[in-house]
Amino acid sequence: MNNKEILMVVDVVSNEKEIDKEIIFEAIEAALASATRKKHGGEIDVRVAIDRESGNYVSFRRWEVLAEPDAEEGFNPESQILLADAQADNPAIQVGEFIEEPMESIAFGRIAAQTAKQVIVQKVREAERTKVVEAYQDRKGELVTGIVKRIERGNVLLDLGNNAEAVILREEMIPREAVRNGDRIRGYLYDVRAEPRGPQLFVSRTRPELLIELFRLEVPEVGEGLIEIKGAARDPGLRAKIAVVSHDQRIDPVGACVGMRGS
Repeated sequence: MNNKEILMVVDVVSNEKEIDKEIIFEAIEAALASATRKKHGGEIDVRVAIDRESGNYVSFRRWEVLAEPDAEEGFNPESQILLADAQADNPAIQVGEFIEEPMESIAFGRIAAQTAKQVIVQKVREAERTKVVEAYQDRKGELVTGIVKRIERGNVLLDLGNNAEAVILREEMIPREAVRNGDRIRGYLYDVRAEPRGPQLFVSRTRPELLIELFRLEVPEVGEGLIEIKGAARDPGLRAKIAVVSHDQRIDPVGACVGMRGS
């Protein structure tokens, strides 16, 4: 891969996955560094820097400055140097910093390309997961709609679109509710967790908050704050109750919420 191809890959992946270009650059730098380490036996530490405008890249071998050898992990002279030795050449250097020396950059050949592909895929997945968490973290307490993707042991997995999935646990499903793959259903997003295996979005079909949010969505007076829902209780699939109060004397809260004569 020549320098122009690096820029092309960054543009293509960034546009297709809607991922920040900087993340893709960092992924390619990590891939080049990994391939360089493998070429030299895997013990050295390498940093690769790609020019964001030209695609040119330079490589550096580096050593981390330690105060003393680690009691548990030991000392690796291929990638570490003690502070006293480092300060012999640079008195201003501190523990935790790195000494770097330019080294020959490897060509982006087949092996490096394979490594880059793996790193890029990993980085893209991490970025996509971060996007999902950021997108839905602020939506906790809202209604979400998704397509039933599959059902596993009574748990329903929903496709929310844009690489986001949610799960409705069996205990959060309405008893005896018939749900099939491909059904579009709505639920209450009550939790968002960033976990190692990916973002976990938890949705409920049974919580009283679902009922409250539905009324806010379907009854204009509730959505506008003219009618306030003071509380809600549900026996999912059987009955539900809400307590409402009107902040406008001209509005009958019960009539507005359930219709005339309860229709």
